[in-house]
Amino acid sequence: MASSSRALARFGAAARQLSAPEAVAKLARPHANFATTTSARKPDLSASPIIARARPVSSQFTFTRSYADAPPLPKKRSGKIRTTFRWMWRGTYLSLLGLVGAVIYDGYLDRYPDVQFIPDPEKKTLVVLGTGWGSVALLKKLDCANYNVIVISPRNYFLFTPLLPSCTTGNIEHRSIMEPVRQILRHKKAAAKFYEADATKIDYERKVIKISDNSDVKGTINETEVPYDMLVVGVGAENATFGIPGVREHSCFLKEIRDAQAIRTKIMDCVETAAFKDQDSAEIDRLLHMVVVGGGPTGVEFAGELRDFFDHDIQKLIPDIAPRFKVTLVEALPNVLPMFSKQLIDYTESTFKEEHIEIKTKTMVKKVTDKTIEAEITGPDGKKSLITIPYGLLVWATGNAVRPLVKDLMSQIPAQKDSRRGLAVNEYLVVQGARDIWAVGDCAVAGYAPTAQVASQEGAFLARLFNNMAKTEALDTKVKELSSSLNVRPGNAAEITSEIESLEKQLRRQKDIKPFHYSHQGSLAYIGSEKAVADVAWFNGNLASGGKLTYLFWRSAYLSMCFSTRNRVLVAMDWIKAKVYGRDVSRE
Repeated sequence: MASSSRALARFGAAARQLSAPEAVAKLARPHANFATTTSARKPDLSASPIIARARPVSSQFTFTRSYADAPPLPKKRSGKIRTTFRWMWRGTYLSLLGLVGAVIYDGYLDRYPDVQFIPDPEKKTLVVLGTGWGSVALLKKLDCANYNVIVISPRNYFLFTPLLPSCTTGNIEHRSIMEPVRQILRHKKAAAKFYEADATKIDYERKVIKISDNSDVKGTINETEVPYDMLVVGVGAENATFGIPGVREHSCFLKEIRDAQAIRTKIMDCVETAAFKDQDSAEIDRLLHMVVVGGGPTGVEFAGELRDFFDHDIQKLIPDIAPRFKVTLVEALPNVLPMFSKQLIDYTESTFKEEHIEIKTKTMVKKVTDKTIEAEITGPDGKKSLITIPYGLLVWATGNAVRPLVKDLMSQIPAQKDSRRGLAVNEYLVVQGARDIWAVGDCAVAGYAPTAQVASQEGAFLARLFNNMAKTEALDTKVKELSSSLNVRPGNAAEITSEIESLEKQLRRQKDIKPFHYSHQGSLAYIGSEKAVADVAWFNGNLASGGKLTYLFWRSAYLSMCFSTRNRVLVAMDWIKAKVYGRDVSRE
């Protein structure tokens, strides 16, 4: 070791006497004496301070920089990706926690609403008939403190009808799309009354409504009268049979919850009877033939749901008879979904063809028996012929008819004698020829299609109108009081006059109410196989789309349209349950 130290000292002295290039060159040559005097482990010359300070002066020499001169290594890209995913997971986690918290808080408010106050009995009595789309939209936005509100309906719930076809196949439970009316009224600041009863007659001259108890349990009083100052008729319409024999006796309708339950029972009855031991082959074909009359959104959606039910669930449980299942859609018009664009009509018809759903257009049903349909079909050449269609289930999903209550009211008002489809109303939804009576929904003729979207907008318009009328009356009364006090106390005449002018300006603004105008937001329909069509208003035109992405939009749109958070949660859970475990095939 001592000899090694002496050798390094000699090399250092020699290097100091030479120039930098010569020193580097000399040190780079192997030194025999040095190699023989050192031990087996050679020293690392690259770590020598002389080598570190030396810099190459020509491209002939190349040296590796020491760790002190090397630039820092770049950070790995995977670290940034992990950080991004970590923050995304945290955001998702916090969003889910916030969503759960919002649902729990909404449930708390639903269970424990604020205390209501009783309105002044001297105020006007506003009676609302029905709990459909128009009536509930009115109640939702109405300030009940301005009136004594009374709601009369044979059902004590609001029904989200667009999802009714899904209830027939077990995709959604019927209670998930029902919202109790008393729950709606309980969240109003002022108390409102509800009577579950049938309105049997509206006495237009006396301004009273005759009602009767429609429940199975009867009390001592089964019929009575309810007086009104203002009346809103929102009773909707009933199913139209067009006078065709056998329709009401042998068809299933799709308008109420009990209709969906009856269809569900009938479907499983047909399936189980077709699977019965030694069943006749022709009878199996008849039992498994489901016929839907009506090519509107309700009929199309039900046909699609029915096909999905058999393809995804029945086929797995009863594979022997599943291939013989058949769905036929009958429509009197030249095509289905007449309210949609031609592009979406063609897409729907091609999708139905892929799903083996037969469409019979230009087909008029003439007679219905317990097992067959007799219909008149118009061929491409214009010739008409009669056909017989055997069926196991017949669902009638077309047309509306005026209810007897509305017919009776129309007969009392001379201005309604020429109306055929319901109560004719003006641009403010006032029943023509009547005083203090308004009509909304399918029972009103306002020049628009009888859809839930129209009824909902009409109800919201009436709520704004009634709230405005109450404010107008309050302002008018205050102006009269101030005008009378001006004559009694002339000392503050300038101040009172200024206040009167301000109130009159507000009064003019309140009285300037624009008439009702329907704003079409678009049309949606499910067509089976997790596909949907949408014709949505977009700026100054319409956006037409169809397919699986439209199906996701259809679901999100219907979910947002549900009345309450409770409905949205229940419907979403039903969809998840059906996706994971399949539809329930039990009979009841």
